[in-house]
Amino acid sequence: MSEKKEPSVWDGFKAFLMRGNVVDLAVAVVIGAAFTNIVNAVVKGIISPLVGAIGTKNLDHYSSCLSSSCAGDQGIRILWGSVLGAALSFVITAAVVYFLMVLPMSKYLARAEARRKAKEGTQEVIEVTELEVLKEIRDALVAQRGSGHDQR
Repeated sequence: MSEKKEPSVWDGFKAFLMRGNVVDLAVAVVIGAAFTNIVNAVVKGIISPLVGAIGTKNLDHYSSCLSSSCAGDQGIRILWGSVLGAALSFVITAAVVYFLMVLPMSKYLARAEARRKAKEGTQEVIEVTELEVLKEIRDALVAQRGSGHDQR
């Protein structure tokens, strides 16, 4: 009787690394990290100064006090400005990603798909036309044979 050899941990690890989705995920993480720098630069260098021209650049100083006195470290302070700043930063970052990457890419992919469909459509028309021509040739040959047999 032959024993079935169990794969080693190293073999399993190699198989895991060689899966396509693991490599794709690694590439996505690296590209995402690099793209984060671009988005942050756009937000910091362009969007935030524009928002700062309308209002304030730093919302971290806005807070409310829940206790009777909030002098120094005393009292309970709600830092709602930080939360508002983080939410605003998220919305701005999401808008930059959408308008600079997602929207142009989806338009590009839609145009590429339309071109592909148009190309497939013309190929189908050509194939149908070729089929019709071949049928006509067949019918003409059958008609010639039929008329040739009648003359004998």
